[in-house]
Amino acid sequence: MSQFMQQLINGLSIGSVYALMAVGYSLVYSIMNFSNFTHGGVIMLGAYFGYFYITVAKLPFYIAFPLAALSTCLLAVLIERGAYKSLRERKAPFLYFIISAMGASIFLENIVLALVGPTFRNYPPILSRTPIHLGNITVGRLDVAMFIISAICLALLVFFIDHTKMGKAIQATSYNAKASALMGINTDIVYIVVFALGGFFAGIAGVLFGMKYTVYPQIGIITNKSFIAAVFGGLGSLPGAVIGSILLGIIETFTSGYLSSQYRDLIAFVLLIGVLVIKPSGLMGKVTEDKA
Repeated sequence: MSQFMQQLINGLSIGSVYALMAVGYSLVYSIMNFSNFTHGGVIMLGAYFGYFYITVAKLPFYIAFPLAALSTCLLAVLIERGAYKSLRERKAPFLYFIISAMGASIFLENIVLALVGPTFRNYPPILSRTPIHLGNITVGRLDVAMFIISAICLALLVFFIDHTKMGKAIQATSYNAKASALMGINTDIVYIVVFALGGFFAGIAGVLFGMKYTVYPQIGIITNKSFIAAVFGGLGSLPGAVIGSILLGIIETFTSGYLSSQYRDLIAFVLLIGVLVIKPSGLMGKVTEDKA
């Protein structure tokens, strides 16, 4: 029983970080109906921003952490303005958006390789490495911090979407952008806000993931897991992205704990194929037509 609870806690910790990554996918998909693969590059740069703010700029963590998130927030907006705005105004097919997203992702990864190098970097110790003991269960302080920070951020996002004027505008635009524009909503501002939110949460996820593991230019590949989680929960659904991420984190940790860590990625992609074959809309998603 103690091993079961240990794996469950580990799964909740990593699943909460997946959720921060997945909501960025879901937010963009909800209004533009395409998967923003540049999101992985933004997460990677979030990890690097946090690392350099702490180690080079010598900023305390409580300043470096939000500053890294604000940096990726700005970066995501610049990507939207540079890579997607003109395509959206020309009503380009959604395939063009995907190609542009992949190009931007490759550009971000390679510019980091050119300017910073491929060296793996580790965050300095932020929290005590002494674990918390709950009977036979051992919980890392960083795991607890990751779960708490993720939960607070996701709760604030839900509040913003459900109880603010801009949140209502995002919901309306995701339902029908043309009708929203006719009703007086500035959809261009909505797109900026959505990308800014996605970039902000990507920065938080990047710092947390870098603290737990390591920082390197290909760290953005971890967003494959958050993409799977978003598809599993239902692309375009924020509750679905969160639930799918938590379930994926738990499934992965139980696979590693009871079978082998070698099957961890295999199970994740088998899950993706199964969802696409059995229920393409995911657990909480809706079947929609292409908007582009």
